[in-house]
Amino acid sequence: MYYDIVYFMDAKFFDNWTNQLRKGVLELCILKDIRNRKMYGYEIVRHLRKIEGLIISEGAIYPILSRLKRQGLVDTSIQESSEGPPRKYYKLTEEGEEMVSQMNAYWQAISGVTDSIEKG
Repeated sequence: MYYDIVYFMDAKFFDNWTNQLRKGVLELCILKDIRNRKMYGYEIVRHLRKIEGLIISEGAIYPILSRLKRQGLVDTSIQESSEGPPRKYYKLTEEGEEMVSQMNAYWQAISGVTDSIEKG
């Protein structure tokens, strides 16, 4: 019985930890995805779903995109589509470019630190 409780607590901790990690990584992935070209929301979803371990849903992407726009990191434009209704495209602003660079640098630093700790 004790083992079951410890396992449950460990699983709960791990689930919480991975959810928090994914949230931060998802923001970086979205910004990096639109860094070199403008993309519409569902296109971003489809592209990021291909990344193993990055579990995402449309419901997670759109609130992040809205917040990034409010923060001035992305701009939007509406364009007609031959495949249906007009689409909202997202692209990085200059501030967004700077933020991606900072986030990449921090990610590299953190990755290096965790790798060095593991190696002893």
